[in-house]
Amino acid sequence: MENQQRSSAGAPPGPGPGLGGAATMRAVVQHHYGPPSVLESSEVGMPLPGRGDVLVQVGAASVHPGDYFVMTGEPFMVRLVYGLRRPRHRIRGMDLAGVVAAVGKGVTSLRPGDEVFGWSSAGAFAEYACVPADNLVSVPGNLSVVEAATVPTSAMTALQALREVAKVRPGQTVLVTGASGGVGSFAVQIAKAFGAEVTGVCSTSNVDLVRSLGATHVIDYTRTDFTHNEKRYDVILDNVEAQPLAAVRQVLTPTGTLVPNSGRGGRWFGPLGRIVKARVLSSFTRQQLKPFTSIGKRQDLLTLTDLLRTGQVKPVIDRTYRLDEAADALRYVGAGHTRGKVVMTVR
Repeated sequence: MENQQRSSAGAPPGPGPGLGGAATMRAVVQHHYGPPSVLESSEVGMPLPGRGDVLVQVGAASVHPGDYFVMTGEPFMVRLVYGLRRPRHRIRGMDLAGVVAAVGKGVTSLRPGDEVFGWSSAGAFAEYACVPADNLVSVPGNLSVVEAATVPTSAMTALQALREVAKVRPGQTVLVTGASGGVGSFAVQIAKAFGAEVTGVCSTSNVDLVRSLGATHVIDYTRTDFTHNEKRYDVILDNVEAQPLAAVRQVLTPTGTLVPNSGRGGRWFGPLGRIVKARVLSSFTRQQLKPFTSIGKRQDLLTLTDLLRTGQVKPVIDRTYRLDEAADALRYVGAGHTRGKVVMTVR
């Protein structure tokens, strides 16, 4: 790992060597871009928390589509951030939950033994991970570690899309495509918590799930094309982007907001073409087309913690895998049909 400054604030719990020296851990490693088969379960050096960092003994790590894109290096534009020829960070994984094992200098908000969840740029698919203290908050008492691991990236994406980008207000009509997926399952519940009337779009097998999450109306896309619906929506959060922008705009109100949220697209530039088209179209209509990039914010994670603690938002878990089954987990997520979140258990 990058930061090799030794911390005197604590040591990992359990048997085995302490921090530094020959201390090792199990981790899922990749040395080059490619399909899930490039992932290897290996013994690697344990990271050490530097100033402002926390060493977390990982209990669970969720698998996000972004993990799949970085693993494959496609669309190729991701390599501009993560490394042109090979990934700069060998260990994948962004979202995690676990127990604080040690804290670096300057960290006063957390201490060894605290149960936390949060996000990092990489490194979650391992027994231990170093995470900035500002990226972690306490796990609500009504959530398990596995449930908490599902929250950070997907739930923050849903929260920011609805609250900051679309500015959802009570009484508005909100349509969520991919309503049974990782972001969609959180978005349905968050929009409901904001007082909106929510319509979810999903497949036949997920209709009951989406309705149970709080959707007032559910559209089965295998039977009905939502773009042919007579109803108009104040906000559309499009997590699938299976329809052209022009078709989706037809079911927006005259001043409605469309938030495209899909990381796929072409092999080279991903969704960039659709993003550019959306921004250009926004200049010629009162409708707002607002693609965005979610940014991790501790305050947003605290907002989500309140929603989780009060039961207004509940994680949906599709499957769990062991750490040594990481390739299977990434392969499943990469297929694009998850029901809620996929989680790898580490302990």
